Amino acid sequence: MSWKPDCSKISRFLLLLTFVIAMVILSHLTLKTNFHYSVEEKHCQIGYSNICSKQVISNFTRNPQLFLNLNDIWWMQQGSEVNELPYGIKGSEQSINRILARIQYDMPESINRLACKRCIIIGNGYTLRNSSLGETINKYDVVVRINDAPVRGYETDVGSKTTLRFFYPESAAVEPDIDNNPSTLLVFLPFKLVDARWLKEILYNERRFRKGFWKPPPLIWAANPSNIRILNPYYIHQAATKLLKIPLKLPPKSKQKPVHPTTGFLAITVALNYCDEVHVAGFGYPLSQQNTPIHYYGKTTMKEMSNSEHNVTHEQLFLKKLVDAGAIKYLTVLL
Repeated sequence: MSWKPDCSKISRFLLLLTFVIAMVILSHLTLKTNFHYSVEEKHCQIGYSNICSKQVISNFTRNPQLFLNLNDIWWMQQGSEVNELPYGIKGSEQSINRILARIQYDMPESINRLACKRCIIIGNGYTLRNSSLGETINKYDVVVRINDAPVRGYETDVGSKTTLRFFYPESAAVEPDIDNNPSTLLVFLPFKLVDARWLKEILYNERRFRKGFWKPPPLIWAANPSNIRILNPYYIHQAATKLLKIPLKLPPKSKQKPVHPTTGFLAITVALNYCDEVHVAGFGYPLSQQNTPIHYYGKTTMKEMSNSEHNVTHEQLFLKKLVDAGAIKYLTVLL
């Protein structure tokens, strides 16, 4: 019989250990400065999410290198297993390399140097409507938002702080400054060949290639290149193969539609790799309630999910396992 950690006991132990360390640091620094130690940081439990996630994910190894760079090309060492987008960059090397020449690869040092990182992933679900979670959300070290979900006008429910914004061409906000902070990192998720080409054309002001998108992406996108990052394909590969156990490729004559992890599920995967505590809000789709709105904004209903290339039911079941294990915590109802 294999041993499974009791995350409730681990939680108490880590909390006590973190508190003791914090008090030692605080007492030392108080002699030199008026350093203020926040309640939120004091309560952060180092490594908690990682320990609990191992109850659900076998052979889970954290990779904190979030963003693609020219020196850490893990898929180039996979031999015959090299994949095309979104699970690798085979066939898109030229576009990716030109993009990397114009952008940066790091997280802000103010976040990297934190001994313990508390992160929250903000989904776009209807459960955020009238939640009044805005003030709570703003207290997290890292706030991750998905696609072009608006912030302005919804601050009471969704907060105003955005550390990372995950997006792909079709979900890029035409004016990214409106619903992001000046320091927000815009994390690009290239799912297909034309996605990488789109960002390259934007950065180099080249003629736009318009075909191959399910929805027209912005032809003019006024984002600061210093804020743009490309997500390491490692994470979507990990989400598909280790978490959801979905095939990367279908047989040539298969009648099944390819299934990819949703942007939100991918953001949670990244957080499990990078953060010590992972909290979630605004996730879940009540698929049986066809007339219920999908998002906390807009009027699109659940009917629109019928042709989705994502298996949201499968994802929700897996997220429920992570919740039960204590690896993630929901601030809104898991539908």
